[in-house]
Amino acid sequence: MTGCHASASSPLASGTKHPVCLVPERFSGREDLQPVFPDFTLREWDEAESALEESDAHELFFRTAPELPDNLLVLDTPDIDSDARVNWVRADAVRRSADVLIAVLTQQKYNDAAVKEFFRKARAEDKAVLVVFNQCLLPDDEEYWPVWLDTFCRETGIEPDAVFLAPNDRRAANGLTLPFYARSWPSPSEAPDNTPRNLNEELANLRFREIRIRTLRGSLRTLLDEQTGLPEYLRSLGNSSSELAATAKRLSSDTVLRIRDWPSPPNSVFVDEIRIWWKAGQQGWAKRINSFYDTVGAGVLWPVKLARNAIQGEPVPPLDKYRDSEWSAILSTIEELFDKLQWMADTGNEMIRPRIEAVLAASSRSKLIAGLRERHAALDFEAELKDTVKSEMETFSTDSPELFKLYKQLHNVSAAVRPVTSVVLFSLGMGPAGEAVAPIVANTAANMVVHVVTDVAGGAAAAAAGDTALASAAGTGSGMLQAWFHRLHSVFTSRRVDWLTTRIRDELLGTLPDDISAAASLESSDEWRELTTVIAELNERVRLLGSPALPADEIPDDQEASL
Repeated sequence: MTGCHASASSPLASGTKHPVCLVPERFSGREDLQPVFPDFTLREWDEAESALEESDAHELFFRTAPELPDNLLVLDTPDIDSDARVNWVRADAVRRSADVLIAVLTQQKYNDAAVKEFFRKARAEDKAVLVVFNQCLLPDDEEYWPVWLDTFCRETGIEPDAVFLAPNDRRAANGLTLPFYARSWPSPSEAPDNTPRNLNEELANLRFREIRIRTLRGSLRTLLDEQTGLPEYLRSLGNSSSELAATAKRLSSDTVLRIRDWPSPPNSVFVDEIRIWWKAGQQGWAKRINSFYDTVGAGVLWPVKLARNAIQGEPVPPLDKYRDSEWSAILSTIEELFDKLQWMADTGNEMIRPRIEAVLAASSRSKLIAGLRERHAALDFEAELKDTVKSEMETFSTDSPELFKLYKQLHNVSAAVRPVTSVVLFSLGMGPAGEAVAPIVANTAANMVVHVVTDVAGGAAAAAAGDTALASAAGTGSGMLQAWFHRLHSVFTSRRVDWLTTRIRDELLGTLPDDISAAASLESSDEWRELTTVIAELNERVRLLGSPALPADEIPDDQEASL
């Protein structure tokens, strides 16, 4: 066909393993070819036998052929009339890139299942196909080739653009003198023309602009086919996404991790931290008076603490108790999480199950718990508490500036009445401020802001101070302050739970929650909407390409380029 020895032939089935591409001299080489054949690794041809080599890589050998017209790239595909599936894959890649296919058939190959399947795909893509019946015994086979070709066309749907016969003459083939005879189809001529034809010239004279438009139209129709193309693929994805969303919703409702009884630090540590924050902002005589009473209070408390420690031993710091309580909550959470994941793997659908099983297979409870334990032991809870109080107090002062100013002024009043309050508390047998055993009045004699906060948290302690202004402030602001103090606890707990969930995500779940969420909401994504818009636009372009009122040679260049 090409007038040169392009690739070796083999008498063995599936002998040709790799395609060979002949290029005209105007082609500069690999850079021009790679966009045309993206599925292949390109290699320069050095000998004809290269195409017969076994290799797992999809290679395409190319060489310059001066004999070729400037507008042709000619390829020899891997043999597909065998059970070598890798050859089918490579031949399909060539077919997708080709404008024109030449079906080289023989008496044995025209009814081969793999050959017919290959050309059924070509028909679906509306490829231009030339048929060459090779190894014909002429003139004896003149009455048989129409029967063979009719069978081939009926079973593939191919409508050949041209038909040629080549005689069974190995010597002529080896000498590059094998003749090709054109035949009419679908109505064979009773007096066939036996003038040899030059296939290079026949190919070069084809109207490739029309062929490319036709091929493009066929490819787009295949792509947009409602039953086998992109629309059906999208419907399948949409159905899977909806099924996944329903399954994920069910699993989410049935596998919620309810972290019951998550511990909270005692009010006293919040109150102490609020005192520290408040004192840092005090000025003038209020700061001096409170500092004096803090010193006196510490002196009064010292013998009480000494006696208690002698009887009960050194008390465990509140935050150390909290650390132990929180770790117990974390262990319970991890156990429940693994139980839920295993349940999801056992009851989820085929889309969810493999991902969860992969998570469970790659992780172990002991490994996760050991890592969490190490990080938890290294946490600075005092710094966490300090940061929480600082942030919330600053927010409180910003959101309620007038009320905060009132509390600030009342704090100056409370500083003056503290000695009486402290004595009264001692007389009632409730112990010094901060050490009270009765929860209703715990910490009420400390300072103004703690008065208000502990009033809300504990019940109603303002009357214990015996101060009318204080009681009035607590009464008018208690609802809001109670909500704020509860928020203080909630914010701290949220930070702690966020810490745990971040560790679980990083060390166990990875991107699984996000992946499931993205897949379940696929049809509402921007990418989905964009793709459906593109499909509609392509359908309109295909309609224009198939319009009899607009022949291929009248399609504007800019529209052809946009396709």
